Amino acid sequence: MDNNQINKHKTKYLKDYTPPSYWIDKIDLQFDLDEQETIVTSAMKIRRNRDVADKNTPLIFDCKHIDIISVVANDIVLCTRDYEIGKNFSSGNDFFRLPRVPEEFTLEVKNRLKPHKNTALEGLYKSGGQGEYKTGGTFCTQCEAEGFRRITCFPDRPDVMTHFSCTITADKEKYPILLSNGNLIEKGDIPSKLGHSKKHFAKWDDPFKKPCYLFALVAGDLALIEDHFITCSGRKITLHIYVEHENKDKCNHAMQSLKKAMKWDEERFGREYDLDLYQIVAVNDFNMGAMENKGLNVFNSKFVLADTKTATDVDFTNIERVIAHEYFHNWTGNRITLKNWFQLSLKEGLTVFRDQEFSSDLNSRAVQRISDVKKLRTLQFPEDSGPMAHPVRPESYIEMNNFYTMTVYEKGSEVIRMIYEILGKELFRKGMDLYFERFDGQAVTTEDFVQTMEDASKIDLSQFRLWYSQSGTPTVTVKRIYDETSKTLSIDLSQEIKPDRNQSIKLPMHIPIKFALISPNGNEIKENSNLLELKDGSELLNLKNSSETFRFKNVEQSTLPSLFRGFSAPVKIETDFTPQELAFLMANDTDEFNSWDASQ
Repeated sequence: MDNNQINKHKTKYLKDYTPPSYWIDKIDLQFDLDEQETIVTSAMKIRRNRDVADKNTPLIFDCKHIDIISVVANDIVLCTRDYEIGKNFSSGNDFFRLPRVPEEFTLEVKNRLKPHKNTALEGLYKSGGQGEYKTGGTFCTQCEAEGFRRITCFPDRPDVMTHFSCTITADKEKYPILLSNGNLIEKGDIPSKLGHSKKHFAKWDDPFKKPCYLFALVAGDLALIEDHFITCSGRKITLHIYVEHENKDKCNHAMQSLKKAMKWDEERFGREYDLDLYQIVAVNDFNMGAMENKGLNVFNSKFVLADTKTATDVDFTNIERVIAHEYFHNWTGNRITLKNWFQLSLKEGLTVFRDQEFSSDLNSRAVQRISDVKKLRTLQFPEDSGPMAHPVRPESYIEMNNFYTMTVYEKGSEVIRMIYEILGKELFRKGMDLYFERFDGQAVTTEDFVQTMEDASKIDLSQFRLWYSQSGTPTVTVKRIYDETSKTLSIDLSQEIKPDRNQSIKLPMHIPIKFALISPNGNEIKENSNLLELKDGSELLNLKNSSETFRFKNVEQSTLPSLFRGFSAPVKIETDFTPQELAFLMANDTDEFNSWDASQ
């Protein structure tokens, strides 16, 4: 078989998605952490999914680099011939397989890991430390997207939502801090035969179901910064930030950013935090900026630590934004999660939109919007026109980690923002409230989100769905014609998307254009009876065809349109404005983004 055939078979397609054959109602994890090897025991309550499986359907779990010690099913110890460990060459994944299982049963799998040798930084690994076993380092996990299979055998997919509990044991002197998801249930010393306790334990329980990619564990010698937050209903939430001891004095900004995010999410989206404890851990060896594990966020240190002597204004702003982003995931990503990884933008695009709005409300909305659009134009637009071009909701992938892209995050945020523009602030909030009410505790899709927005607003978004399935950046061309006799300004708008490897024929998109007219004396014209007027005084045009003409009567000659106010759609814009007209808009346009954009 040649390489092209191998890659073809490894490709995963959205159209091939099928629900899981078995549900895991509960998993109790035990970690016996040690320098040389860690023993993991997982005890699961398993139930067949009757909708897709029958008594002849085997149980197949994902696993990777797992050294199994024992398997126990319904209290019966299985021999190695009773189960199978192998590699699926069509998917490239390892698997654990039981050929025949009852409809409901318990399964215990015990296996060993070597975290100090895990250089992939996925699953359980050691951060920092010295020597062969990284002595003095910190045990950490990173399970998104498919890292949990490196910890134990499990259906490593986001639509299997499970109640997790976790008990951690470790050397008390080397690893005094033992953390996992949820609320701390119990902790204490483990008695020793010699009378002196060298080991201790901590038991954690998460009352909310979650997919395994949100599981987290941290164990090490870390400094603690504690604060509290009183929620809108009067509950007192304990806030913990853990860092290396020498960095304890650099966490105040991160803590204040967290409290601001919690308050803002209550006021703007009605979202109150749901656990009794919220924890952040900062480690140096982390292959992402941060990770939103339920109740236990793990960060790269650069997005937590800040000292006024060395950090820039941008550092402080980034910390505030990233802290907020991971906190906002508690509802948009954790409480409501993904049916499959093709829906990644459902949580990331939506949460980027939320963190952008947070930064806009706390700081300068215009400066934030300019910064976001510059990033989009500089990084995402080239992605849309290059070999990595893909829809916001991809149709296929070979390696999931390659799809944490600007298109999924930044363009995904712009898609949410367009829905916000089309619906308006009040209807968008109504749609978000319905989304949280309808899908709390479920794994859903981008289609579910858009349908909810339609149901809440009664606005047809059927054509708008193309923004999720069609790749590429539309180019909108603007041409103006002024009739002196009737004093009519006609604006011709046309859109085009170039064919690419994803679609040879591109359909017209639903493009919302925030809009106003600026008179020759520099004043904004407030009344245009044939347009939908928004509360902020600007207007909204909906370009849905390949080309459309919009006419405005009784306007003076040299009246200029202010188009795509606040950059209301992620498109390239070609206008017929002269340099003199752009200078006029730069000086007179009341939309601060467009004033800046004209200056460019």
